[in-house]
Amino acid sequence: MSGNTHRPGLGGVLHRMGETCLGLLRNRVELLSVEWQEERLRAAEVLMWGVSLAFLVMMAAMLLTATVIFLFPPAWRPYVTGGFTILYLAGAVRAWFVLKTLLQDQPFSETLHEVEKDREWLDSLK
Repeated sequence: MSGNTHRPGLGGVLHRMGETCLGLLRNRVELLSVEWQEERLRAAEVLMWGVSLAFLVMMAAMLLTATVIFLFPPAWRPYVTGGFTILYLAGAVRAWFVLKTLLQDQPFSETLHEVEKDREWLDSLK
């Protein structure tokens, strides 16, 4: 009996069940930690790209607009300005939809999925 590591009886069953629950809890906390780090990195990346996009678009728009407007005769300049306005608005709408798509991902989706699986498993035991 020296090779038997299982505890007999109710105490042994409760001990193994406790170890299983602690292992499950540890697993979920580790998953939450990893997802938290991923979300922080993703948020920083989205912010960086959003700020970069805004700055570069504004600089390019100003320089290009000024250059092209001054290339046209004075009588045509209001029409050229209107054309650039429409072009920049279309670009802004595109950037808005790209950022909106990036922000639609649900944070901690894997953790929530695993917790839902755990809840379903516990419900199946009833």
